[in-house]
Amino acid sequence: MKAIWNGTVVAESDDVVVVEGDHYFPAASLRKEYALPSNTRTMCSWKGQASYWTLFVDGDAKPDAVCFYPDPKEAAGSIRGRVVFGQGVEITE
Repeated sequence: MKAIWNGTVVAESDDVVVVEGDHYFPAASLRKEYALPSNTRTMCSWKGQASYWTLFVDGDAKPDAVCFYPDPKEAAGSIRGRVVFGQGVEITE
């Protein structure tokens, strides 16, 4: 699977976990040269606290396009060490 934004592959892996229709890639598959840390945090009742990265490709930014759960709750253990991409990031095979 590939995550593509702004015409650039920002993550690629055959080890993708699907939860609630979202594709969670291994964190190591995120190409860090296209990711900038964000201060945004949100809370999910069953996954826990989420943190974010902003994608930055060819001078364009997509704020908070990458989400991850640094310490997911037990029920969401399958997404530990993984990232998921927000709306506008294309997921392809």
